[in-house]
Amino acid sequence: MAGMILVGILSAAFTGHMADVTNGAISSAREAVSTALTMLGVISLWTGLMKIGEKAGIVSSMCRKITPFLSRLFPSVPKESKAMEYIGINVIANFLGLGWASTPAGLKAMEELQKYNPHKEKATTAMCGFMIFNMSSLQLVSVNLIAYRTQYNSQAPSEIIGPGIAINTCINYYCNYIFENNGEV
Repeated sequence: MAGMILVGILSAAFTGHMADVTNGAISSAREAVSTALTMLGVISLWTGLMKIGEKAGIVSSMCRKITPFLSRLFPSVPKESKAMEYIGINVIANFLGLGWASTPAGLKAMEELQKYNPHKEKATTAMCGFMIFNMSSLQLVSVNLIAYRTQYNSQAPSEIIGPGIAINTCINYYCNYIFENNGEV
């Protein structure tokens, strides 16, 4: 990557287009700062709403409702453990499209899962499964995508919600099918 940038700069210098490179760099830097500030606002809003939901008991209520599903995914993790609670918070935040709000819960879940690990130098099946499940980030609404679409002046930034729900429903159905058939497709 660095080599490509260097070749581009040298090429611009030899062909008399250094002003274009400079203008492009400044324009890109301006856009990066603008995007970062937009996302900071979105992150703050949704992380705050997640905290309000936690304090109001909404998150713990949702966690209790998904515990039977999570218990099937993580059979080695006790149902009433802090690890299961943090996994639930992480899954709910991801499902609502709040990936940033899910990160602290994900880290706490891994800390708690480590307590059940008899071989501390290796990850357990539950830890690996949680990591994969977390990375797949099953989402009902992608707040990130809506924020980006809004920033770039989309006429209907939330029009992706319907197709997103449809795709996630198909993925969920497929995952349940595989789970019920012991991993056989």
